[in-house]
Amino acid sequence: MLRIKAKKPMQRAIKRAIDLILAILLLPAFFFFLPIMALLIKIDSVGPIFYRDERMGRWGHPFKCWKFRTMHLGSDARSLTLSPQDERITRVGQWLRKTSLDELPQVIHILIGQMSFVGPRPPILCLAEKYTPHQAQRLQMRPGLTGWAQINGRNILPYEERLEYDVWYVQNWSILLDLRILLKTPAVVLSQKGVYQKPLATEKTALSEELSARLTVNQE
Repeated sequence: MLRIKAKKPMQRAIKRAIDLILAILLLPAFFFFLPIMALLIKIDSVGPIFYRDERMGRWGHPFKCWKFRTMHLGSDARSLTLSPQDERITRVGQWLRKTSLDELPQVIHILIGQMSFVGPRPPILCLAEKYTPHQAQRLQMRPGLTGWAQINGRNILPYEERLEYDVWYVQNWSILLDLRILLKTPAVVLSQKGVYQKPLATEKTALSEELSARLTVNQE
């Protein structure tokens, strides 16, 4: 991806400072929940505590994204349609997804600068590689735990529409917009709306090549 000069350098510095402060404040919560989550995940199903998958970060740089594992070991990833009744999702995984606590390990990504609290969600590589130049604008910001698309429908939004929300965010980004998103996120999480989705044909087509070679969820 062609790297361009970042706009609003002062606001970006403030955004990074806010990320660092919030990440440091949340670290005790992460380490408090870590042994609890590890115990629950291990009791509930066989497999590792964490799920790792390669995602695309800012300016197209890939990184290994960590989450608490919510699916059974060896779950078939060829079908991406997830529902609350999906047998691939563990009992603890259902709860983790509803509360978004499966994303808690990503506080470490924020601390080291790979992610931000607010920004487009980190995309799967095979999807990001198929972005149009317009859609690729979403890669100009660090991926976020929450974002404009998340508070405006989350996963129930059509795939293309989610991308448009992300591009709009990048084009109109400001510290005040980030604060607005952060303030609205708790209500969205508590409502549990948009946790599950049915991918559209566009999303299935973009993923088909990679998923045909990777038949199971990467849970190393």
